[in-house]
Amino acid sequence: MSKMIKAIKFTIFCCFFFNIASSISQTNENVPFNNIALHVTPKLISPIVFEDFSANKVNLRDYLGKLVIVNFWATWCKPCKEEIPSLESLSQNEDFKNLVIFPVNIENINYEKTKKFFSNLNVKKLEIFFDPNLNFVKELKLTGVPTTVIINKRGKEFARIIGSIDFEDKKFLKWLSDYD
Repeated sequence: MSKMIKAIKFTIFCCFFFNIASSISQTNENVPFNNIALHVTPKLISPIVFEDFSANKVNLRDYLGKLVIVNFWATWCKPCKEEIPSLESLSQNEDFKNLVIFPVNIENINYEKTKKFFSNLNVKKLEIFFDPNLNFVKELKLTGVPTTVIINKRGKEFARIIGSIDFEDKKFLKWLSDYD
């Protein structure tokens, strides 16, 4: 079953890669890293519902007026493992008053495995979210993990990080503060 899920995710990656590439500007001198892609025109996000660790429904529309970071990851993803501790640090950064972070595991829900993954990384304060119906994958046309989608206060995706970054990097924090 796990191989089939990986095959489906890879197929989704292949199908939507060119769709995303055509709607994103890859060149912008203002971004701190070359794997941050800014949209030429921010895209409105449909009301996407996902779940928290207790299976409560979460809707992105409830976070209008906030800067939202949605980080997609998986327990088998080595770069995800490397970046999640810095994502937790960002979530605790008091310089960002309007920031909400949703680390979303895109695998089949396995509470024990996911909790152990965070525990092994010594991640204690960052909440865990799930996308059980792959709503995010479909709506946002994800191309792989880690992928981080950054949504402005008007509910529009304005940037996407394809691959991993250090969320504690000073250049990234300065760039992000312009949107908080």
